[in-house]
Amino acid sequence: MNGMITYFVRRLLLIPLTFLAITFMVYAVLRVVPGGPIEQAQMQMRKAMMQEGGGAAAAGIAGEEAEMQIPADAMKELKKYYHLDKSIPVGYGYWLWGILHLDFGQSYVYGEPVLKVIVSKFPISVYFGLIGYFASWIVCVPLGVTKAIKHKTGYDTWTSVLVFIGYAIPGFVACLMLMVFLGGGSYLNILPLGGFRSANWAQLGFFAKIWDQLKHTAIPVFGYLIGGFATMTILMKNSLLENLGADYVRTAFAKGLSEKRVIFVHALRNSLIPITVGIGQAIGLLFAGSFLIEKTCNIPGMGLLGYNSLIQRDYPIVLGTMVFLVLIDLFGNIISDVVWALVDPRIRFSK
Repeated sequence: MNGMITYFVRRLLLIPLTFLAITFMVYAVLRVVPGGPIEQAQMQMRKAMMQEGGGAAAAGIAGEEAEMQIPADAMKELKKYYHLDKSIPVGYGYWLWGILHLDFGQSYVYGEPVLKVIVSKFPISVYFGLIGYFASWIVCVPLGVTKAIKHKTGYDTWTSVLVFIGYAIPGFVACLMLMVFLGGGSYLNILPLGGFRSANWAQLGFFAKIWDQLKHTAIPVFGYLIGGFATMTILMKNSLLENLGADYVRTAFAKGLSEKRVIFVHALRNSLIPITVGIGQAIGLLFAGSFLIEKTCNIPGMGLLGYNSLIQRDYPIVLGTMVFLVLIDLFGNIISDVVWALVDPRIRFSK
């Protein structure tokens, strides 16, 4: 027990160092690439003048865009506000001090505090992540168990073909295929073309809201499911096959226990350990979402927020989401180790 505590204390102490290294590298890269706050301010000025000019005047303004500059005093204030007048290490220090005080800055695009924007996206990503994760367990564990029990039979063969087809198709591609064949505008026109809910969701009745939410959930969850479908199924099958050949299983059969009891009470419990310890890595998907699936299905979650912030050069949002992703990933790895130690008594952390 002392060895385990020491191990996890060391892992926890490494989190701040890892966090500092990753966030500093990302901050430094964002400081040197184009599209920062100065460029964003210039772009907003140009858009405002284009809107005010209209028609022929707008065409004249567009021709003079390259010469439009922010006044020197305003430029100086902007650089001071975003600490661009400081070196990268000093500017990073100011940014990190704000993070420690939960001040993530202001979004260029949304015009709201970064933390408020990010927190508003969490529930959506958690909703799809949780359903997708539990759907993987419901489908992959029984399939892996039956494949192990019927190893080298016709059932095992054709399900293996199904598994490898799933392995070859990325989750976002599966979502696109379903949208083409089942989505709005297709011949079947069963499911909506992305989004979290319909625009008139608030006006729907109770059961209509549930049905609308289910329809918007089907395609993204299928994308989450197929993403880990092959890995979890094969892992479950191989783990159960390994345990079925263990000495304790042969001893259980020798005692006269039924095949069902040996498989589902003794072997299955130990076979679930490799899958169970992956819950730490799944936490990242639960909170951060999959940016490919969210982009494909137009789900306004954390994944799509991070993608759009990169495209729109909304660097405060990029840095804010990066903080959450790094912390979730680091703590997720530790949670995996904790779960592993709890479910498998053979694990000993001596270093």
